[in-house]
Amino acid sequence: MTEAETKTLPPDWPKVGDEIDPQSFGPFDRAALARYAMVSGDDNPLHLDPVVAKAVGLEAPPVHGMLMLSCFEPAIMQWRRDLFVARLTGKFLRPVLAGEGIRISGRVVRRQDIPRPELVLRLIARGPNDDLAILGEATVLLKNPAPMS
Repeated sequence: MTEAETKTLPPDWPKVGDEIDPQSFGPFDRAALARYAMVSGDDNPLHLDPVVAKAVGLEAPPVHGMLMLSCFEPAIMQWRRDLFVARLTGKFLRPVLAGEGIRISGRVVRRQDIPRPELVLRLIARGPNDDLAILGEATVLLKNPAPMS
């Protein structure tokens, strides 16, 4: 990397292995699930009706997966305000039920400095009992990299 290229990076630009401190979201009560259903259009009764949830073997309605996935972005922004999420994926592994919350953590698994500063983050959402609920990955970019001279 040339001297001009290193000037585009913030002095505290994360390295592979750097961690995102755990942050808690929720608990997601039934009112929160109803609000999310209304704004998202995902009004599947499984998420809203305890009787339907019990009929499929759950103790309570499960939290919408996309509602939990939406918590990754504020967790990243709390860690670094100079980034934006360019890509986010997640694999839903275990349900989190109404009344429960999640704890999100992560770490840098890949760093690219040129042509544009970019990080790939491995993200984890854990539910109660430290159960792995979502395994995610985000590609994040520097909001305003300094121009190369």
